Amino acid sequence: MWADAASGKTFETPNPATGETLARVAEGDAEDIDRAVRAARAAFDGPWSRMTPSERGRIIWRIGDLILQHVDELAQLESLDNGKPFAVAQAADVPLAADLFHYMAGWATKIEGNTINISVPYMPGANSHSYTLREPIGVVGQIIPWNFPLLMAAWKLGPALATGNCVVLKPAEQTPLTAIRLAELIAEAGVPDGVVNVVPGFGETAGAALAAHNDVDKVAFTGSTEVGKLIVAAAGASNLKKLTLELGGKSPNIVFEDAAEGAVEGAANAIFFNHGQCCVAGSRLFVHQSRFDEVVDGVAEIAKSIKLGSGMEAGTQMGPLVSEEQFQRVSGFLESGKEDGATALAGGGRFGDRGFFIEPTVLGQYPQRHEGRPRGDLRTGRGRRAVQRPGRDRRPGQRQRIWPRRRDLDQGHLQGARAGQEAQGRHRLDQLLQRVRRGTAVRRIQAVRLGPRDGPRGT
Repeated sequence: MWADAASGKTFETPNPATGETLARVAEGDAEDIDRAVRAARAAFDGPWSRMTPSERGRIIWRIGDLILQHVDELAQLESLDNGKPFAVAQAADVPLAADLFHYMAGWATKIEGNTINISVPYMPGANSHSYTLREPIGVVGQIIPWNFPLLMAAWKLGPALATGNCVVLKPAEQTPLTAIRLAELIAEAGVPDGVVNVVPGFGETAGAALAAHNDVDKVAFTGSTEVGKLIVAAAGASNLKKLTLELGGKSPNIVFEDAAEGAVEGAANAIFFNHGQCCVAGSRLFVHQSRFDEVVDGVAEIAKSIKLGSGMEAGTQMGPLVSEEQFQRVSGFLESGKEDGATALAGGGRFGDRGFFIEPTVLGQYPQRHEGRPRGDLRTGRGRRAVQRPGRDRRPGQRQRIWPRRRDLDQGHLQGARAGQEAQGRHRLDQLLQRVRRGTAVRRIQAVRLGPRDGPRGT
């Protein structure tokens, strides 16, 4: 069922490649969130909770099938609304979203409890029957960002549906279109009314109302650390709802003296992947002094070689930033960098005369700023400790990449580092991105799959 916003308001969603309006979308606020939560609660108390796990799994599988039947359409929407290259969305974002639903469909019948033999020392001979039962949480609020709109929606919806929950999903106001189209496919797959509710709107109104709603049992959020803190406060001030937070940070990327071949390409991909708009973007690059010139020159050359353009243009490797707000923000960072004496080794300014394009940029010896832009911060050091200290700060939302060769150096650094995640080597999608740039990417991705830790028991 589709409905206008209670206020009757709408907002524009622009094409970031041109700045022109793509569509006007209903602007949900607190009243719309409340309506959606009531619909989700009714569905949870009704047909969805009474459905067998196998029936639920078959419906979720059909969602994946329908996504694959509309690959080109969804990829085009993603490109127009977000700015990313159509070829990347077609080869990665959309098939991976389908794969997520197919994967989660299997989990629906595999969530089990346990029987437990109890020993009570002070009651010898006593008999007891103890067991655990895994039950759905209930109504889950989900707030997703704009950098991977369709894929983020899938990552949030798949586990919640597989475990029998109902959802109120608020897409980012910058990129609501694929979430709205996905809602149509979900209904077509046979999901009962009220199980999935998509409410477009702004974070300050719709998002805040969802985080603070007393009948929402859990909120899952992906976005900035600052907003994550606000959601924690709202959850505590309301009904102490459960939370899952995936927060962005200023992630370090470390190249050691004996780093193996591929470190330069990997360091470049870590920051320029998805236009630099990635919560684990390697935006601080620390390089051993003996390799500094090699890495700097290599990353800068890769930055200069990236083809910018509209996501719908053939051969585009990097599209625009997602919004005018983000464009102005990044432009301000670049200006402040110049004022601070930073050297632009590649890029450093606007690309073209319309749309929200910023050149892929590498700045050397640059003070720390914020994440979410296609530019890197290069620094050097003489040894392992020199890069460990700045690389292991304890702020949340970080992923650390290291580029060693010797196994002992690898293990020694892993023991000393304190970043949120450790990763050696490339992103799982880096190789795919390179294939997209060469025009050799396949349409359906089978090799990239989630592990068991990404299943419903970890959500």
